[in-house]
Amino acid sequence: MTVPSDPRDVPRGDPRGQVPPTRQQPAAPPASPAPPPPPAVEPAGYVDARYVQPAAEPAQPAAVVRPVPSSRLLIDAGRYWAGVVATAVVAALVGAVGVLVVEQIIDIELVTQSVFSNSHTAEYTIGGAVAGAVAGLLLYLLAIAAPRPTAFFGWIMALATVVAALLPFTWTDHTDRAVATGVLNLVMGIAIWSLLSGVLAWTGRLQTTTV
Repeated sequence: MTVPSDPRDVPRGDPRGQVPPTRQQPAAPPASPAPPPPPAVEPAGYVDARYVQPAAEPAQPAAVVRPVPSSRLLIDAGRYWAGVVATAVVAALVGAVGVLVVEQIIDIELVTQSVFSNSHTAEYTIGGAVAGAVAGLLLYLLAIAAPRPTAFFGWIMALATVVAALLPFTWTDHTDRAVATGVLNLVMGIAIWSLLSGVLAWTGRLQTTTV
């Protein structure tokens, strides 16, 4: 059998004369973009050869200011001065009773400096009343002005009482008379001190406020 050399010589219907279709290759996927080059590493604190100030730290919150409590001593003036008058009366009576006991019962003459009267009884009676009133005025001034009035008043009264008890030893050479006078002065000072401290405690109250 002779194979025709020309495709046109191949009879129709003969599959040898059909040219097989060309198979198309699948399209290649699009190429992904190339990743950007990594940034150049520069020294810390510099960008493009220019110094960059470091970022400021976040501001700290302002401290909360809390109110400070403040205490103030309030005094019932009417009751306080009534207590001062009562204290002066008690001090006068302590002086009068002390002179009676020492001079009339123990039979020791007191040593005094004539300030109010030549009589020892009148001297201690008037002196006790004046001392009680002056101490009450001092305590009132401390209560409205000083931060710790009772502490200051206690120190003042303690020192004043000690001085009053020791002064008679400088006025006479008789030890018994000096001791008797010093003891009476000591008792009077303690009476005034304790009574006025109680008066302030009963007539004063603390008022606390915030500033």
